[in-house]
Amino acid sequence: MVIATGIGEGEANATPLELPDGGVDAPSLRYFVFALFFIFGGITSLNDVIIPKLKELFTLNYTQAMLVQFCFFTAYLVIGIPGAQLVKKIGYMRGAAAGLLIMMVGCLLFIPASRTATYGLFLLALFVLASGVVVVQVVSNPLISLLGPAKTVHSRLTFAQAFNSLGTTIFPRVGSALILGGLAGVSASQLSGAALDQYRMEETQAIVSTYIGLAVALAVIAAVVWMFRDKLPGEKHDHSSPLAGFSLLKRPRFGFGALCIFLYVGAEVSIGSLIVNYLMQKHVLGISDAAAGKLIMYYWGGAMVGRFIGSYFLRVMSPGKILASVSTGAILLIAISANTTGTLSAYSLLAIGLMNSIMFPTIFSLACEKLGPRAADGSGIINIAIFGGAVVPLATGFLADQSGSLQFALLLPALCYAIIAGFGIFARRPAEGPVMAPLTA
Repeated sequence: MVIATGIGEGEANATPLELPDGGVDAPSLRYFVFALFFIFGGITSLNDVIIPKLKELFTLNYTQAMLVQFCFFTAYLVIGIPGAQLVKKIGYMRGAAAGLLIMMVGCLLFIPASRTATYGLFLLALFVLASGVVVVQVVSNPLISLLGPAKTVHSRLTFAQAFNSLGTTIFPRVGSALILGGLAGVSASQLSGAALDQYRMEETQAIVSTYIGLAVALAVIAAVVWMFRDKLPGEKHDHSSPLAGFSLLKRPRFGFGALCIFLYVGAEVSIGSLIVNYLMQKHVLGISDAAAGKLIMYYWGGAMVGRFIGSYFLRVMSPGKILASVSTGAILLIAISANTTGTLSAYSLLAIGLMNSIMFPTIFSLACEKLGPRAADGSGIINIAIFGGAVVPLATGFLADQSGSLQFALLLPALCYAIIAGFGIFARRPAEGPVMAPLTA
């Protein structure tokens, strides 16, 4: 998933960091930030692989399975502002190291979760892992914005987001090979008592092994980052109230945009979470979970390709009109997928990733127009709005359970896209009025 937000000095007109002798050169730091985008994007997309695995092992309905995304994205609501305050206090590099270590702890919590075969512990591990992801994201966006001249900030952010999409494309492919499949021809629904507990412990070892590997990699990266903890002598942070951004919700353009971020992340995550189970249906492709897991890469890969295509058209066409167009395209693809079978149904659903590609950065930029020195506060609220990734998937799972149909449940993401299309039309013209003034002490 492409999420490029941060709380701090990340606005387009920020002053680039000054890196005197003894500091790290800006190109090297950009590579470091690109790596962070790749890591947190990839780890977030692994949820799409874990959901069908845990759903089978713990015989969950769709609502219960979607608690994976609920616990993961609730971290944005709970940790977003505290994470920002932490980064402001200890700095970008120390903040990045702290976020990576928190992610490592979350990965290691999969060990006791597997040994006790307890679904609740898996959810706790995912929340801790996501908390680290939030801290790393708080660092990434403003840092990449500051590492170079203001006139090229948008191209740097777009390029960094491509690395995020690269992670969301590669990780599910590798994760599906390591985590899915190999269920020994047995279903958890056929077992009970000690046999069921033993089966769950054995089958969750694939999850544990994957996340132990990630924990080791995160520990190494955190150690490297810590070595450079004092190499950004030019960084500065504002010290406005952590809750200052909420007043911006009274601004119609920003309030509507923040709602659309909530809905967009929710719709994108809902569809990504259901892909494996959706493709496994007999009237769609009727394939195994492992085979379906390998196709997730086309959903996220479409977002990566669309980002490069969209970056050109956004320079020559109205961003609002493009946003309305791709949102409408997503609705049409949902309609096609829900009312067809076989390959057409499968690939029309996967193609929604292409429509998603430019939505987040476009909604973000349209909502934050003319915020001026309040852009950092606006970024903080956008970060909290990512909580939509917790709420909408859970509601989509509930619809699937109540209706008995994944196709019917797709009506909720379609409604989200319809509202986003309305925002595109609403914001098709540049924001009017003067640039906002900074808060006074």
